[in-house]
Amino acid sequence: MRSLANYLIILLLTFTLTSCDIIGGIFKGGMWTGAIMVILVIGLVIFGFVKLLGKRD
Repeated sequence: MRSLANYLIILLLTFTLTSCDIIGGIFKGGMWTGAIMVILVIGLVIFGFVKLLGKRD
């Protein structure tokens, strides 16, 4: 039930927030906030690729 609630929240945010609103919020937070968020996203993508393509026994 909890995972259903999480999916519904994500779905709601997807329809209510446009990408321009999200980017505007990041810029309101400042340059460092945007830079840290970009680094975190890139790190998560790299982590995901390492997990998917990592060593398999």
